[in-house]
Amino acid sequence: MRATLASAVGVACTAALALPLTPGQGAIAAPHTAAPHTAPASAALPGSTQSLPLSPLARPVASPDRANVEPEYGVAARKVRPFSLVGVVWDDARADLHGQVQVRARAAGTDRWSGWQDVETHGDDAPDLDADDRRSGRVRGATAPLWVGDSDGVQLRIRPHARPAPDHPHAPTDRHAAGPLPSGLRLELVHPGDPQPATTATTASPADPADPATKVGPADGPAAQSGDLDGGLDGDQDGDLYGDAADPTEPQAPDQPDQPDQPDQPDQSEAEATTDNLVLDQTRSAAADLVLPAETAEQAEAQREGKRRYLAPRPRIILRKGWSADERLRERRLGYTRTVKAAFVHHSATGNNYRCAQAPSVIRSIYRYHVKSSGWRDLGYNFLVDKCGNIYEGRAGGPGKPVLGAHTLGFNSSSTGIAVLGTYSRSTPPRAAVRAVAKLTAWKLGLHGRNPAGSTYLVSGGSNKYRKGVTVRLKVISGHRDGFTTDCPGTQLYRQLGAARYVAAKLQGR
Repeated sequence: MRATLASAVGVACTAALALPLTPGQGAIAAPHTAAPHTAPASAALPGSTQSLPLSPLARPVASPDRANVEPEYGVAARKVRPFSLVGVVWDDARADLHGQVQVRARAAGTDRWSGWQDVETHGDDAPDLDADDRRSGRVRGATAPLWVGDSDGVQLRIRPHARPAPDHPHAPTDRHAAGPLPSGLRLELVHPGDPQPATTATTASPADPADPATKVGPADGPAAQSGDLDGGLDGDQDGDLYGDAADPTEPQAPDQPDQPDQPDQPDQSEAEATTDNLVLDQTRSAAADLVLPAETAEQAEAQREGKRRYLAPRPRIILRKGWSADERLRERRLGYTRTVKAAFVHHSATGNNYRCAQAPSVIRSIYRYHVKSSGWRDLGYNFLVDKCGNIYEGRAGGPGKPVLGAHTLGFNSSSTGIAVLGTYSRSTPPRAAVRAVAKLTAWKLGLHGRNPAGSTYLVSGGSNKYRKGVTVRLKVISGHRDGFTTDCPGTQLYRQLGAARYVAAKLQGR
């Protein structure tokens, strides 16, 4: 993700806002303005999406060495229906938004406005270029979503990056350099809706990490980091935790490049779509359908035979029904990949201003934004982790199955995507969240015989870092930035991946 996210760049304001110019007040024409659009209302669907077209806010300031300077676009301060998450979308999913996007929101039922917050303008958490999602024709370009909490007022501005004149020495020479703003810009305001009665799982987890003592700080080496995360594991420091580490117990041959994915599986029942046959049993209680309980070490040990001798215990996973996913939003058809050779770790870039009790609402909002606003078939991530270490099932198809996600452009095949809710470019991720990533990857990769401390090979489907068809050597647990030129998963979370690899390998018994 190319920008640092959710940094408040202004102070909270309680006074009335001075409204910017509107087209009716003499502003210039709006070549990028989209027609007003509101997502179809349905009483049967929880949540809602408001879609507001952007308009020019002010005339640009020209300079001798700048050409085609564009005006700021945005939405003037206004009252709207309640919402909790914002994002900006545009018509062409292949186009980049070259500009600074900032938003401020008014707390619901008050006169308190937040300061300006940055919205990340990335386009890299996305379906692959040849994915079914894109063939539908519904996929749009989109920023990262930003969680702002319960709000009923909004103001948005986009400041385009100035483009040097063609003969200027710093004129852009590639498609990722500054250019015109994309057409069809709209502000999306998402309300997650209320959870379905008696279906949302409780987040049995530690209290929200609010002080530095609950967070994992930067460490000088593997020993310091593993001590923070291992939860009782021994202090064995064998193996290179930060390089292309080999199995600490035996040599490991590199994986071969992955093969093309198999076609989508036939349609499954709604029960199977929510989880897999290891989870749902109609004779079990409803509560069992909300949460996949953690396995004990003894249960995992009993399954360690043959190629599964490094199978780790399954962690506790809150299923889609547990966070009250509305299965009518997504496409019913499911997509799978052949295997899982790598796990890509992300930050959601939605900001850190949420409580763990709100995490299901944050996830429902991201889900709606991915499907209704971005035009994807389902939530992009395979799993999500909140700051308290709760793990959530993401894209439908079954947490134990190789579900094809939309999380790492170019490398969605043969991988799984895990998003830690929050923004960790400058903020240190909580210890509980990093530990949860380690537990989840140990189990998920163990199902496919992968060593979390090792490396693998994937074939790029095309990204801004690796052209399509190139075979790339990657760590089995990689950060998003390893496959795409981006800030994701944030510098501070990326620094913790070495510790996560070490702990995941220990949990597998390596």
